[in-house]
Amino acid sequence: MKCRVCRGPAVIDIRRHNSNFCVDHFLKLCRDQVAKAIKQFSMLEPGDRVLVAVSGGKDSLALWDLLVELGYRADGLYVGLGIDGYSDVSGEFVRRFVEERGQTLVEVDLRADEGFDVPTAAAVTRRVPCSACGLSKRHLFDRAAREGGYDAVATGHNLDDEAAVLFGNLLKWQTDYLGRQRPMLPARDGFPRKVKPLVRLTERETAAYCVLRGIDYQVEECPMAAGNKHLGFKETLNDLEVRSPGAKHDLYFGFLDRAVDRFTSAGDGSGDVELGACAECGAPTTGEVCAFCRLAARARDAEPVALGPPRRRR
Repeated sequence: MKCRVCRGPAVIDIRRHNSNFCVDHFLKLCRDQVAKAIKQFSMLEPGDRVLVAVSGGKDSLALWDLLVELGYRADGLYVGLGIDGYSDVSGEFVRRFVEERGQTLVEVDLRADEGFDVPTAAAVTRRVPCSACGLSKRHLFDRAAREGGYDAVATGHNLDDEAAVLFGNLLKWQTDYLGRQRPMLPARDGFPRKVKPLVRLTERETAAYCVLRGIDYQVEECPMAAGNKHLGFKETLNDLEVRSPGAKHDLYFGFLDRAVDRFTSAGDGSGDVELGACAECGAPTTGEVCAFCRLAARARDAEPVALGPPRRRR
């Protein structure tokens, strides 16, 4: 197997490109794909301060490394979610990355700083665990960006993630969510700009990037993700990708090119909804108290919930 560019020994094949790449040219491909996504969707400008939401997994650490490689001023934000047997280990991978590469990290511990953790919040409010987790992280990401004066929050959502979410939203025609499927959401009404620079790379490619760059990452899967419907959508799309390489890319980017504008007014925040300040924390909200503060109020006095050990990613 030879590299398409230099004809040297290849280390990875990418079927949707019908190409193989050596180490140097694969790493260049990853940088080029991220730079292309940033330019294509006007995600970032030179000099922007970027806050990268890092979990300790391959995608977020690869993203942070890639943004630094591309010359962006990127700091990391790690949120300790209080998930037994998982959060502590994830934090160790993030801190190791910071120490080895001399980067700046902002840390928030949900239990120590906010008085509750995700497993407890999910149990008390009877939310799907990923819903309680997502609500908490979005609030803390937004707050850290505002308080730190960052221009954008970057998350490690890759092509597999976005295609699976899109597939699920199309199955149920969730028009509000379809309107927010863009890889860049502009700043508005106190919310920072949100960007997803990895949308042109797959999960397999970010894992290979980390291996080749010597980035150690959390391999175990979050125990709270068990039963998440998007994992099933990913498996379905992975099967389709085997039979039709490029299917995920065609689905996601075809939607962005041809259909997302049809749903913009429903979900991009450009409607007439008025936002005020949360009476508890001051965050933008449509009600008197924001969803995060309502969640926290119910979870703070509850007995912490323990979880079993995490599962290994396949």
